[in-house]
Parts: sequence; C-alpha cells; structure tokens
Amino acid sequence: MDIALLQAGQPAPLFSLPDADMQSVDIARFRGKKNLVLFFYPRDGTPACTLQMAEFSDHEHDFDRYNTVVIGISPDDCLSHAEYRDANGVSIPLLADTEGLAGRKYGVWQELKANGERRVCVTRSTFVIDKKGRVRHVFQGMNPRGHVYDVLDVLKSLA
Repeated sequence: MDIALLQAGQPAPLFSLPDADMQSVDIARFRGKKNLVLFFYPRDGTPACTLQMAEFSDHEHDFDRYNTVVIGISPDDCLSHAEYRDANGVSIPLLADTEGLAGRKYGVWQELKANGERRVCVTRSTFVIDKKGRVRHVFQGMNPRGHVYDVLDVLKSLA
C-alpha cells in the first residue's frame, strides 16, 4: 500500500475535496494565483494536530503576506472537521479526504503492522507548493511545535 512520498520539484497533483461546510474545494483554483501549503494530519482532536492547527491559524496573516493559502487535510469527515474547527477556533480550511484520494496522490498513506494487524494511516506531512503548481518543499515526520516557522521560512525564500 505504501506509495512514494511526493518530492520537491514534482508537479503537485490536483484534487477536489469537501471542506468542513461540505463545500467542494478544488485546489486547481489557486494555480497561477497563490502559493499553497497542504498539511496532511492523522485526525482531528489529537494533541499534536491541535497544536499544529493552532499555530497555522495564529499565523494566517503571515501566510497572507506571502500570498499563500494553507489547507489542512485528514481522513476525518466533514462533520468531524466542523465540530473540531468550531470547538478550537480553527480559521484555516479543513478538507475531508475520507477515501484517501489526495493522500494517495501525495504519498502520505502508509501501511503499518501492529499487534499482528495491518492498518493504513496518514503520516503527518506538509507540502509547500508554488503558484505554478510545483512542490517546492516537503516536510514529513516533523515536530508540530514550531513547524509553522519552518514553513514560513520556505515561503520567504520563494518571495
């Protein structure tokens, strides 16, 4: 089931997924207009995901300065995203990748074996994509605390 993680320099695959309000978000609409930060996370409500989400939301004005849209993506459904967003004051869009469409395209799904059982899960990964639709940097397995500053440094280098 493991699919190779998308690498810097590759074109960013396009996809369309529903957000927390069940509105379809097609990332193609940003091409040629905005940089894009896609961060894949395992699920709503975990301490690490909540910390990462808060930091990205708290720095929304910095992302605006670099003409960048930040989007969080997990396998959780729209209802879970809406409850999580509302309970935690999340201001960035959260997309529901319940069938793993985007996750497979970006190579963030991994098969793990635990207690004799195999299960597939999302690895915490962030992709910085330029306005032309090319992946410029990939972060994987990073510490969520302070990760936002690493992403902003990459965006600063693109400016």
